[in-house]
Amino acid sequence: MLVMNKLRILSAAVLAVAAASVVSSCGDKKSPGLEFARNMYDPIAYNPDQPNKNFANGQTAQLPPAGTMPVGYDPVDEYPNTNEGYEAASEHLKNPLLRNQENLAQGRILFQNMCSHCHGTEGKGDGQIIKLEKFPPPPSYSTGNSSRGGLMKDLTDGKIFHTITYGLNLMGPHRTQLNPTERWKIVMYVHELQKLQ
Repeated sequence: MLVMNKLRILSAAVLAVAAASVVSSCGDKKSPGLEFARNMYDPIAYNPDQPNKNFANGQTAQLPPAGTMPVGYDPVDEYPNTNEGYEAASEHLKNPLLRNQENLAQGRILFQNMCSHCHGTEGKGDGQIIKLEKFPPPPSYSTGNSSRGGLMKDLTDGKIFHTITYGLNLMGPHRTQLNPTERWKIVMYVHELQKLQ
């Protein structure tokens, strides 16, 4: 008799859970149901087109401060991959990074990882790929002549940055492998290699 009572109680509990499941699943399909920790997934930030009392003009979307660059902006975008763009980059692009030991050290590491296989560790055009004798050597930064005219040791910030970005001759573009800051650090280090004899 005791076993029968336990069995009835257990089956009543199972039926109650099943009935509750059926009733709750047949409710309003548009309802999100119970929400837990609502502040975890509701956006707190204003949308750009919403009014915003935190600014004097009442707008959320504000103009960026003068002299700043948007995320993902590449200054060389204004200079096309042409000789005219190369010359314009030479005239207008200057390295925005502070010249210090940290940036030079990082530029050296980036150069070793991305450029030395062709240009050599000292920029003399004697990298490991060149030693295979399947490719012509690039000109030395300190003594060579640029294929665009002039001496390699006279290349400006803008010319080096433009060439790293778009590539030249057998050198492919490095725009997708190196962000603008990394390219500027390499430019800074290349200027050190231009001084070597």
